[in-house]
Amino acid sequence: MSNVIVVGTQWGDEGKGKIVDWLSRKADLVVRFQGGHNAGHTLVIGDNIFKLSLLPSGIVRDNTIVLIGNGVVVDPFHLAKEIKQLEEKNIKITPDNLIISDSAFLILPIHQLVDNIREKKQNLNKIGTTGRGIGPAYEDKVGRRGLRICDFLYKDDFFIKLKKLYDHHNIWLSANGEITQNPNKIFSKLWDQGKFIMNFVQPSWLLTSKYVSASSNILFEGAQGTFLDIDHGTYPYVTSSNTVSSQAGIGSGIGPTSIDYTIGITKAYTTRVGSGPFPTEEKGEDGVNLGKKGREFGTVTGRQRRCGWFDSVLVKQAVALSSIDGIALTKLDVLDGFKEIKICTGYYLDNEVITYLPSSEKEQQRINPIYEILEGWEGSIVGIRKIDDLPNEAKNYVKRVEKLIGCEIILISTSPDRNDTIYLKDPFEIN
Repeated sequence: MSNVIVVGTQWGDEGKGKIVDWLSRKADLVVRFQGGHNAGHTLVIGDNIFKLSLLPSGIVRDNTIVLIGNGVVVDPFHLAKEIKQLEEKNIKITPDNLIISDSAFLILPIHQLVDNIREKKQNLNKIGTTGRGIGPAYEDKVGRRGLRICDFLYKDDFFIKLKKLYDHHNIWLSANGEITQNPNKIFSKLWDQGKFIMNFVQPSWLLTSKYVSASSNILFEGAQGTFLDIDHGTYPYVTSSNTVSSQAGIGSGIGPTSIDYTIGITKAYTTRVGSGPFPTEEKGEDGVNLGKKGREFGTVTGRQRRCGWFDSVLVKQAVALSSIDGIALTKLDVLDGFKEIKICTGYYLDNEVITYLPSSEKEQQRINPIYEILEGWEGSIVGIRKIDDLPNEAKNYVKRVEKLIGCEIILISTSPDRNDTIYLKDPFEIN
């Protein structure tokens, strides 16, 4: 038995989909424990490309069961759409291999409306939300007015709760000169969608407890990245859930003593979608080249990602925040052809050197990176599957990153393809 958590160590888009897909080959259960369909995972398997945003990545593997945990917010219409898209690619999805927590909260059309109106009103201070309704749905959860999947059990009560939720948001819409929404117009479609979803529903904590008791392998799949965490990220430019490893237990119904290993997915450079601090962002030619070579466009939104050099300060902080045991270094091949490669080793803040990301938004805006420059390598490392086959300069880069972040690198990805990976250690075989 080995229960493994996967988290992103930067601002998301680290390549978690491919790594989760690889790990899921030994997992009996793959659990998504936070976020919603604002997170995109791309899997490249042979000639097939799968773009997932709500379903756990393990769904594309035969004989793997996946769970959407209670910590996830679920758009029932998008869920049905994503299931249909996978079925069109001959991926079989049934209540036997997909389970949805009965206590997961719902994202409703009014959540998306409010999300988009708020973002438009921000003008120059936009958060960078995907507009999928994630934030408003989590607000209703914390405000104790949200609807859960188990509410689909009782039709009359569901409508009463739906009306109360719409009444709450209509007050804000009216005050801002927007058209108020009628819950009657959405109720029938929503209820029909709920009947479809209920085929997959179980109490998530019962399921995870069953697998723990059976000494099975459980893989907990995080979405987004450490510095989008609502508590530990670059607030307010964050998501509305906790993205660090501690959330895995809360968002699925499992205690902390049942976790054996945490793996941090780390891109060999740094990217960010949307607004917010980004100390190592490169706005010149290097940033453009990283974006082009890395094909840095969001899976969910299609937005171009901001690109910059590797920030060891951020990743070292992420290692501490999630008690990360090992690092999966992704997209090392994107650094092919750079004569010089920079690594951020600290920050200047008002002429003082600091080695952590400050919490203050004002201070985050004022910090400047301190760089160490390493020699790049010629040629391509795409498809390399053995560490000894890497150029010496690439090996030196990997070793330097490992030392700076204080955590061993157990896997190196050299292309988006499932098989183009250097495996140094397997988390399911370490314990």
